[in-house]
Amino acid sequence: MTDAPAVRPPLPPFTEESARVKVQAAEDAWNSRDPERVALAYTEDSVWRNRDRFLTGRAEIRAFLADKWERELDYRLRKELWAVTGDRISVRFEYEWHDAAGQWWRSHGNEQWEFADDGLMRRREASINDVPIAAEDRRLV
Repeated sequence: MTDAPAVRPPLPPFTEESARVKVQAAEDAWNSRDPERVALAYTEDSVWRNRDRFLTGRAEIRAFLADKWERELDYRLRKELWAVTGDRISVRFEYEWHDAAGQWWRSHGNEQWEFADDGLMRRREASINDVPIAAEDRRLV
C-alpha cells in the first residue's frame, strides 16, 4: 500500500477556485474506482459517516470502497461544489451504477468535508438516497 503524500494541495483555507479544484480531484479519484487511490486523500484517522455506516481510518475506508465497487458496477459519479468556508467544503453529487441483476440506480447525495492543514480530508459526512432507473434514463455515460 502506498503512503499518502505529506501534503495534498490545494490546502485550506479554501477559496471558491481552490475548492473547485479539490472537488474535481475527488470526482476524478472516485471515478477511477480504485480504493487505494481514493483512500490516500484521507487522514490515517479520518472519520466517515456514509449513509448508516460509520468508519474510522484509512484502512476501513479502503475496505469499504473495495466492497462498494464490487457491488456498484459501472459506477460513474459527478460532484458539484455547493459551499466553501475555511477548511470545509460542501458538495452535492449524483452517481449511477447497476447491481449484479442489471438494475440501474441513480444515487443522489450531499457531503460535508473537513480538511487537515496538509490538505487531507479528516472528516466526511455523506447522506445518500438511491432511485431505481431504466438503463435508457442514464445521464452519466
